[in-house]
Amino acid sequence: MKVVKFGGSSLATGKSVNQAINIILADPSRQVMVVSAPGKRKNSDTKVTDLLIKYAKKVLNHEDFKQIVDEIFSRYQDIGKYFQVEDKELEQLKNALLSLPTQIYPTDDYLIAAFKAHGERLNARLITMILNKKGLKAKFLDPFDVGLTVTGEPNDAIVSPETYINLDKVELSSEEYIVFPGFFGMTPSGHIATFSRGGSDITGAILTRGLHADLYENFTDVNGIFAANPSIIEHPDSIKQMTYREMRELSYAGFSVFHDEALIPAIEGKIPINVKNTNDPKNAGTLIVPNQKFKPTNPVTGVASQKHFSALYLHKYLLNKEAGFTLRILQILYKHNIPYEHMPSGIDDITIIFNRQFLNDQLIDLICNEIQSLINPDQLEWIDDYAIIMVVGEGMKYQESISAQILSALNEQNISPQMINQGASQISIMIGTKKEEADQVVKTIYKQFF
Repeated sequence: MKVVKFGGSSLATGKSVNQAINIILADPSRQVMVVSAPGKRKNSDTKVTDLLIKYAKKVLNHEDFKQIVDEIFSRYQDIGKYFQVEDKELEQLKNALLSLPTQIYPTDDYLIAAFKAHGERLNARLITMILNKKGLKAKFLDPFDVGLTVTGEPNDAIVSPETYINLDKVELSSEEYIVFPGFFGMTPSGHIATFSRGGSDITGAILTRGLHADLYENFTDVNGIFAANPSIIEHPDSIKQMTYREMRELSYAGFSVFHDEALIPAIEGKIPINVKNTNDPKNAGTLIVPNQKFKPTNPVTGVASQKHFSALYLHKYLLNKEAGFTLRILQILYKHNIPYEHMPSGIDDITIIFNRQFLNDQLIDLICNEIQSLINPDQLEWIDDYAIIMVVGEGMKYQESISAQILSALNEQNISPQMINQGASQISIMIGTKKEEADQVVKTIYKQFF
């Protein structure tokens, strides 16, 4: 049995939904369908999830929301009309939208989560109607039906171990299709909480593990995963096969085709993931597999970059002889709930790399002031102009001098990295550089290894 997830761009119109249904019907083992909310129909369009966030904010601000409800409902109405679904059947979707402000939520964050989740919830109901109208036996299930429970923040939930005990009890009929909304689960107290953005990938992986599927097929709008960002490298190589941990490293550094957190349930269940193109379903796409018995064909699998980083550089003589130095810095960050990404260090130096989205100017000034006061470094410098490039490949373990090849190639382009760090796994090298040099670094490394 296969679990098949379709992204928002694959379900944006009646025509694209029909293509998704044809993909399901083309393989009898594709029994569980996980759906996202309708995405953009064109570049100038707005995703249904973003419309629902606007709706939630209007409710919180006590503004009139009739127009935004009509706009959201029209997206489902257009898809339904493509399949001649009657208005009377579609009316239940609008009633569900209109009932959202009347419900009780513990906090505003829970309200926003519930509104957002209905993009997927209503789409799953609609697609179930469509399958039934086609004469197919299909059943709508959602987290409340199967016990998909979560903990954590209302808009950044984490699956609970209890979920897999509950999913183990779910009985599937081989003659029935299951349509399941992605992106959300239920809290222990019975409220909706969503995963982070793109979380339908996570739902698909949870069901894949919990229902003991043989394969998780993730359909999107590209032919699998490329070795580099096509907006930086023209026609980059397509990756035919890669390991879970290669995908994790590359997702962290900017490969947005597949949600990096979604790999965890698949890893735990040791279930392969196939990333494929809805518009070209016969294309093999990219297969993501366990690293055991994996034989790399190239030392480097992919090169990715992200530019939303900042760094704090500290210099203090004899830093390596001062016990508790790093601990005191971490205690300051912990006090202000600021996560850090990396902390490469030398005998007299530490560089702390942050994801800029967790910081604002006030927090930056605050932590710099407290570190200066408590640590008294000889030099303290905030670097806002920072990018991280990840070079990833299982084959790097078996080939010497990868770092030397990278540095030599960058030197020829007169690029001097601010930081280079190889992980203990030996399958990734992290390079810190200026934002304006990031694209050139990717191009240089790609040319060296591809």
